[in-house]
Amino acid sequence: MTLPPFALHRPRSVPEAEELLARYGDDAALYCGGTELLLVMKLGLASYPNLVDLKGIPELHVLEEREGELRVGAAVTHHQLECSPLVRRLVPPLAEMERRVANVRVRSVGTLGGNLCFSDPHSDPATFLLASGAELVCRRGSAERTISIGEFVRGPYETALEPKELLTEIRIPALPAGTALAHEKFSMHERPALTVSCFMRAEDSRVAEARIAVGSVSAIPARVLDAESALVGLSPRSDAERLETAGEIAADAVSPFADLNGSVEYKRNLVRVFVSRCCATAMERVFPA
Repeated sequence: MTLPPFALHRPRSVPEAEELLARYGDDAALYCGGTELLLVMKLGLASYPNLVDLKGIPELHVLEEREGELRVGAAVTHHQLECSPLVRRLVPPLAEMERRVANVRVRSVGTLGGNLCFSDPHSDPATFLLASGAELVCRRGSAERTISIGEFVRGPYETALEPKELLTEIRIPALPAGTALAHEKFSMHERPALTVSCFMRAEDSRVAEARIAVGSVSAIPARVLDAESALVGLSPRSDAERLETAGEIAADAVSPFADLNGSVEYKRNLVRVFVSRCCATAMERVFPA
């Protein structure tokens, strides 16, 4: 497999990248790590005469704490997030999740922003960020907007990015005391067949808030609101059957598609098992012994 010929452009600022997009239009594609885009091009599934490499834009490499959030530039790699002491302090489960993304080669060059923009339905980060309550910052010229992950991911390989608009930053709420976040996955050949994330907030020794996101079995990751409601009010002494109930509700609520990873029935069973397991891990973390 060989890449078709293309011209490579390396802008040094967001405005310069926007100018290139305006100049070349649909004949240009943006990339940071290129782990997915270049593979698609090698397979002959896409061809772009112009590739715009965003790695040289300094503001896309920000990794800092601000206003109770972890601010992650779109060009920050999975490996950086996996190893960052700041990430491990503010959102430890993010580092845990990133450590299991694909393989070392992909994590070393692949970026969080690139992963989200490619919008592969078999992906860990989108599911995790949906449960965490993260928001994305998108820019076009002087206009900037902040949208949720749920708004951003519209379908397989489809996002809410408008023409000439760039994803510049991911904002992830820090995990203060009394909150917990867990992520589980089931993988085949390094690509997740199922991803589940669960956020919990405790108050007065009970679960006051919960968010459950399920991805990689359907077209897009989605929260399971009825399963979340089943967790509210749980205490450390609650019967484990309540967690199993959340898994059963989630299994009934999702809309999995059959593929090489399994049938619809098989995937519903995966959801049932892994949602219960993920919720149990979140419970253990929010109510440490």
